[in-house]
Amino acid sequence: MNKEDSFKEKFKQAILSTVKVISEDNFLNPKNKKQLNEENLKVNDIENIKDKNEFIKIRAENDSEALKRKFSNKSIFEKNMPSNHSCQSLYKLSEKIRYEMLGSEMLMGISKNFQKNYSNKLKKIDLTKIKKKDDVNISDAFEIYMLDKFLKVQIEPEAQKILSFWEKELRDTFDKHITYLNKNLENQEIYNSKFSEILENMEIFDNEENDEKKETQEDNNQDNSSSNNQDDNDSDSSEDKKEDDSLNEGVDGLDDINEFRLDEQTTSEENENQQSESVVQKKNLGVGDRDYKVYTTEFDEVAKAENLESPEEISKLRKNLDQQLTSFQDIITKLANKLQRQLLAKQNRAWEFDLEEGLLDSSKLPRIIIDPYNSLSFKKEKDLDFKDTVVTLLIDNSGSMRGRPITIAALCADILSRTLERCSVKVEILGFTTKNWKGGLSREEWNKSGKTKNPGRLNDLRHIIYKSADTHWRQSKKNLGLMLKEGLLKENIDGEAITWAFNRLKKRKEERKIMMVISDGAPVDDSTLSVNSGDFLEKHLKKIVKFIENKSDIEILAIGIGHDVSRYYQKAIKITDVQELGDVMIGQLSGLFENKKKLH
Repeated sequence: MNKEDSFKEKFKQAILSTVKVISEDNFLNPKNKKQLNEENLKVNDIENIKDKNEFIKIRAENDSEALKRKFSNKSIFEKNMPSNHSCQSLYKLSEKIRYEMLGSEMLMGISKNFQKNYSNKLKKIDLTKIKKKDDVNISDAFEIYMLDKFLKVQIEPEAQKILSFWEKELRDTFDKHITYLNKNLENQEIYNSKFSEILENMEIFDNEENDEKKETQEDNNQDNSSSNNQDDNDSDSSEDKKEDDSLNEGVDGLDDINEFRLDEQTTSEENENQQSESVVQKKNLGVGDRDYKVYTTEFDEVAKAENLESPEEISKLRKNLDQQLTSFQDIITKLANKLQRQLLAKQNRAWEFDLEEGLLDSSKLPRIIIDPYNSLSFKKEKDLDFKDTVVTLLIDNSGSMRGRPITIAALCADILSRTLERCSVKVEILGFTTKNWKGGLSREEWNKSGKTKNPGRLNDLRHIIYKSADTHWRQSKKNLGLMLKEGLLKENIDGEAITWAFNRLKKRKEERKIMMVISDGAPVDDSTLSVNSGDFLEKHLKKIVKFIENKSDIEILAIGIGHDVSRYYQKAIKITDVQELGDVMIGQLSGLFENKKKLH
C-alpha cells in the first residue's frame, strides 16, 4: 500500500470513528454499525478525492449524517411534514439546517467544516443561465437564506444574486420568526411544526396549489357524471372514516404523556379546531389532566442561559457565586469526595482473568518464575452499566427563592454537577420561571379578548437551559451565576416545568434517568390563580409528579429549600443550608443508583 492509499484508509477510519462518536451509534447494537458504515456514509468517495475541497466536503457531509442520527427524530419529522408537496423540499432543508446548527454549537470543528464546505459550494454557482426570477429554483434561494440567517455562512456575490430574486418573499415570511425558531432549536417538535405552518401559509405555495387543483378539476370534468358521483361518495365516506379514526385516537391516547407535552402546545391543530372561541387557546396540558388549561403559549420561551445576559454580566454573576463557594470550600471538597466514593462503590467493579490480552495480571507472575514455559496472563475490567446514567437538575427560579435560597440552589447545582461528572454521570441543569409579573403579554391578550372565565394558565413561561447533558461542567459553569440575578426570578409554574424536563429526559438514550427538582414549596402565579381555582396549579403539579412516579421509568426526587415538599413528591428532602447537603444528599442520591426503578 503506497502512502496515498495509506492516508486515504486512515482518513476513512477517522471519518467512521468521528461519526460513531458524534451520533453515539457506537452505543447501539453492532448490527447498526454495519448499516452505518455501508449505507449512510460517503466514505467510498474518499477513493476519488482529488483536492483539499473534496476532503472538506466529505468531512462536512459525514458530520451532517452523524448529527442527523443524534438530533433528528424521524417520526417527529414525518408527522409535521407539510401536506403541500411544493413545501416539502424547503421543510427538509429547514430540518437539515436545524441539526447542523446544534452540531456547530456543540463542536468548533464541525462548525468549521460546515462553513468551509458551504462557502466552497456557493462559490461554484453558475450564473450564466440565470437571467430572471423564473430561472431560479426557490429551494436554492431558500437554502442560501437559511445559511445566511441561521448558520451565518458568508454569502458570496453569486449566491447573493440567486437570493435577491426571492429575498423579499423569504424575508417577509421568515424574518419575524427567526428569534422564536432559534430559541427552539433543541425542541424538534416545536421547530418542525412551526416551519411546516409557516411554509403552508406562504402565498407562493398557495398559488401553486390552486393551479394544481385547477388542472385536476379540468381533468375530472372530462369524466362522466356518474363516475364523479361515485368518486365523491367514496371520498366522503373515506373522509368520515378518517375523522372517526382521528377522534378515536384522541380518546385512546388520553393517558399518554405524549398527548400533553409542553412542546406540543403550539402544534395541536385538533385541539384548536375544537375551540368554540377563536381567540382563547384553552389547551389541555397534563397527564390525563382535563382540568388543566393554558390560555396561550404564544409568548412562552425556552432560552439558553448565555442568551439572557451579556457575557460580561454572566461572568460578574459567576464571580459572585464563586465568592459564596469560598466559605464552603472545605465542605464542598469533603462532600464531593464522599459522594464520589459512595457512587463509585455502587459500580461493582469486576475483572475478567486469564485473557490473552489486556493488563498484565501481576498476581500470576510467580507461576512464570516457577515454570518459564507458562504463558503470561492478562486481565480486563468489565464494562460498567452504572455509567449509563443521566441526571436532570430542575431548579425553581421564582421570586420567593431570591437571596439565600437561590444561592443554595446554585451551589447545589454546582456541587452535584461536578461530583456526578467525576463518576461519569451526565448532568443537565434547567431552570423555570416566568417572563413577567402579573401575567405579562398573556394577560394583556386575555384582557383584550373579553376576560373569558377560567382561562387556565395566564402568564408567559420562561424555561432556561443552564447546562445540557452533553456539555461539560467547565463549559457551562459561568451560566450558573445567572441564577443570582434578581430580575430573572419571578413566578413558578412547576407542573409545566416538570413536564418540559421530563420530555427532554425521556429522549435521552441512557438506561437510567433521574430528575431532581430543587424548589421552595408550592407553585405560585398570581395572574393564573386570580382567575382560576386556588389549587389550580397545585393539583396539576401533583398529577404530573404522580404520573412520573407511577407510570414511567424515570426516578424523581425533590429537594425542598426551607420548605417540606413531601406532599407533592414521594421522595423528598428538606434542607435549610449547604452544610446539610453532605449527609442528606449522599444518603438520598446514592440510594437512587442501587437499582433501576421497576415500572408499576
